[in-house]
Amino acid sequence: MATTTTAIPGPAGLPLLGSMFDLKSDALGTFLKAQRAHGDVVRITAGPPGVRATVYGIFSAEGVQQVLATQAANFRKDNAFYQEVRESFGNGLLTSQDEDYLRQRRLVQPLFTRRRVDSYAEAIAAEVTTLTEEWRTAESSTVDVIDEMTRLALRAVARILFGTDVEAAVEIVERAFPVMGDYVLRRGFSPLNVPRDWPTPGNRRAAAAHEELYAVCDRIIAERRTADGARAAGGEEAEAQDLLTLLAEAESAEDGSFDAGELREQVLVFLLAGHETTATSLGFALHLLALHPEQRKRAHEEVDSVLAGRTPGAADLDALPYLTQVLKEAMRLFPAGPVIGRRAVAATEIGGHTIPAGADVVVAPWVTHRDPAYWEEPERFAPDRFTPEAEASRPRYAWFPFGGGPRACIGQHFSMLESVVALAMILQTYDLEAVDTEVPVTSAITLRATGPARCRIRPRA
Repeated sequence: MATTTTAIPGPAGLPLLGSMFDLKSDALGTFLKAQRAHGDVVRITAGPPGVRATVYGIFSAEGVQQVLATQAANFRKDNAFYQEVRESFGNGLLTSQDEDYLRQRRLVQPLFTRRRVDSYAEAIAAEVTTLTEEWRTAESSTVDVIDEMTRLALRAVARILFGTDVEAAVEIVERAFPVMGDYVLRRGFSPLNVPRDWPTPGNRRAAAAHEELYAVCDRIIAERRTADGARAAGGEEAEAQDLLTLLAEAESAEDGSFDAGELREQVLVFLLAGHETTATSLGFALHLLALHPEQRKRAHEEVDSVLAGRTPGAADLDALPYLTQVLKEAMRLFPAGPVIGRRAVAATEIGGHTIPAGADVVVAPWVTHRDPAYWEEPERFAPDRFTPEAEASRPRYAWFPFGGGPRACIGQHFSMLESVVALAMILQTYDLEAVDTEVPVTSAITLRATGPARCRIRPRA
């Protein structure tokens, strides 16, 4: 029989403010400590009386499966954070719900088949080649791998989205995304916010970034549609087969097609989710290999043996299992989405406790990926945790860096393709040695490094 919500354990925090300061200073550490001290279902309060927030943490693999998959209908993207993301980035595939989401997913799904995604390998490899050549001629032999992989992933996804228009987009995205991301984060977790149209410095900075980002997307979309329309009128086929062209052409009798505003919202989601998450996984994989010579040697040997100096393609992924294991272990230790929020719309029993309707709920890869019940010595970097035999021995949701259930990330294969190709090409060309042994992180829209992740790079013979 389920217990009442008042019986759900959790940290006491301060008498008037609860865990507000703990969550503000170290949300990931606070959730981890709460799970270790109180179990797999915890209740955390934060804020002064009158505006106090309560969040329920669900940390077991079985509980995560309920929230994301088997009872996903009870847990919606209705919380304050997702509303702020909608207002800043639009109602694209990341934030839309119900029939809007289903329609968008049906229109976009054919663009993310394995065959279609595999065709992007050449564009990814071209961007990696540019990066490694820049390293070769750089004045310093030390690079921050998180920063460098962020730059690489943004250029790769912009190239795949926009084709030849990549330069115009990258410059503005690099400038505007951090401003908008910080703004969304601050408002999404604040108990009180002033209206967005008040002329405060923060509102004005975010509005300027928002306008600049929307303008470049609208301009590229309009120019592309005009050019494609002219070619079609002349009986010619469209030259470009980048993702933007495919999105613009996506159509079905049931769902129609995307109008200009919807198209822009999908583009923004792909830019945001398509570069920050992959950059985090790839950057930390490089840093972890730089810290661990034995695993790095094994990765070098696999790359040299399989590729023998040639550029990898999509067909090589299955022949590079150890690199895939390295990336999965990096995503375990440093999941790009360390905390996933939902709002319960129906009372649901999880782990012997009742989560009430209307409650804010989080599942946290950061916590579940470190649970000793699933991971021996959970802080240790051990890619062999992801051999097929080891994966089969664990519950499905002991590892969920791409979410799960009906809202699982549509770009999973794209992220793994980009990461394996990039990691293989970098390891072909360079050996790495870590300068910074610890990289502090915090939870923003995605996992964010708050300190450098510098590595010394040495060209390989």
